[in-house]
Amino acid sequence: MDGIRVGQRVIGTQSPVTVGWENIPKVAGGPVKRFIFRWFQPVMLFAMIAFWYYAPNSIAKASTAVGIGIGFRILLLGLEWVSPRYASWRLTWKELVTDLFYVGLGFTLLQMASHFLGSDVMAKAIQHHFLQDEFPWFTGMPLLVEAFMIAFIFDFGQYWMHRGMHSWYPLWLPHSVHHYITQLNINKGAVGNPLELFLIGLGIGGFFDFLPRAVLISGAFGLAIATYQHINVRFDSPRWWRFLFNTTEHHSLHHSRDFEATRSNYAGTFIFIDRMFGTCIDGEAELLVIAGGRRMSIGQQMIHPFTQGWKALKQRVDGPLAVPAE
Repeated sequence: MDGIRVGQRVIGTQSPVTVGWENIPKVAGGPVKRFIFRWFQPVMLFAMIAFWYYAPNSIAKASTAVGIGIGFRILLLGLEWVSPRYASWRLTWKELVTDLFYVGLGFTLLQMASHFLGSDVMAKAIQHHFLQDEFPWFTGMPLLVEAFMIAFIFDFGQYWMHRGMHSWYPLWLPHSVHHYITQLNINKGAVGNPLELFLIGLGIGGFFDFLPRAVLISGAFGLAIATYQHINVRFDSPRWWRFLFNTTEHHSLHHSRDFEATRSNYAGTFIFIDRMFGTCIDGEAELLVIAGGRRMSIGQQMIHPFTQGWKALKQRVDGPLAVPAE
């Protein structure tokens, strides 16, 4: 394959990719369907922000956020059957069971690990060390500005963590498991080695627990934007949405079989962060899983980083095999 030049790089030499919004298919169907799938994402985002902004304190709490998150994902799961992006990504029972296993893992063991070892614990330790329980300069900002800043700072950190996972082999080992998925659907963001899921979940939320309303609104950015990364739905959202926010199109390129394409679109929510650092590519791909890879079982996903790490370490210690003289 000749590939497509994007800036200083050539992508698509190893697997077919589509580059440029003008080359991406539109939503098929009547005017009502096209209208719904054009404005669904912006409407959901603004509706969630308005809900958390005006909700009474009696319901503006974490348990409500969990319930909304579960309900929203069920809704999106239904949309995958109404307007699928690719038939090859249609959810099967085998994929669904695997996804639900990881969703359950995220709500149980990973939550416990985060509670005792996660970034919130580190944030508390830093605050205690500096005798600083809150940031007065931050609390003086308008609520929506606070919420956006929390979401942006978290995503900025995730960008560099994610980019580091693709650049440094020890971090790539746990992250690589996530790149063995063969399709995108609503729960695929939960699939990965637990070590990687723990690392990618590190953030700065613990510094802002004194701003519960702002944190809840910032969570709306993640739920109503980042959730679409792994969805099998054909949207035709406005160009401003695609310019500012990460989309399924962006993330499918990141998961493609083409190596150069995977080294793009690292941000979880705000794709303009990638634009700032020259790592954004607008486009999409259907064929996923890293070159030469295949779908892994849950057991293989659990041990892959450690078996591959051991092989790499052993090869480094033993050195190249000696070639007998003729």
